[in-house]
Amino acid sequence: MSDGPWKTSLTAGSTESSPYQRASVAVHGLFALNRSEAIYYTASTDSDGHALDGHCRYEITGSDPDARWWSITAYGPDDYLIPNPTHRYSVSKTAIARDSSGNFAVQVGTDAAGANGIPVGQGRFTLTLRLYNPGPGVVLDPAHATLPALKQVSCS
Repeated sequence: MSDGPWKTSLTAGSTESSPYQRASVAVHGLFALNRSEAIYYTASTDSDGHALDGHCRYEITGSDPDARWWSITAYGPDDYLIPNPTHRYSVSKTAIARDSSGNFAVQVGTDAAGANGIPVGQGRFTLTLRLYNPGPGVVLDPAHATLPALKQVSCS
């Protein structure tokens, strides 16, 4: 199921998941909680459908998704955190700079810095948006949740 570039599964972490999905969860290291506790969205493309690539710079913009707490984390093609000199791997609801309207803009790229920067390597990567204790509307219809936009800004 998709919501812009963000994709999710309605059965991850539930008894309804298939053996293949359970194997995927085990291989990719995700300790999937059930949908009432957490919803996981993954983006491997930007909002225009282009594969996420460390040679490009991206901006994630929006306001808080309907959840008690959320985070966005970058992962390399090996499903591990991407090593970087700043040891920044994610942004979260409680540790993000906002504008006067409460909106945020996160920079993702090889030279992303600051409180809202997620540095990534030169290769492909994915982003995982985790919504913990999602609101009732998100639980009932995760494909139509209000999620941040993910736009490519430039490429080298």
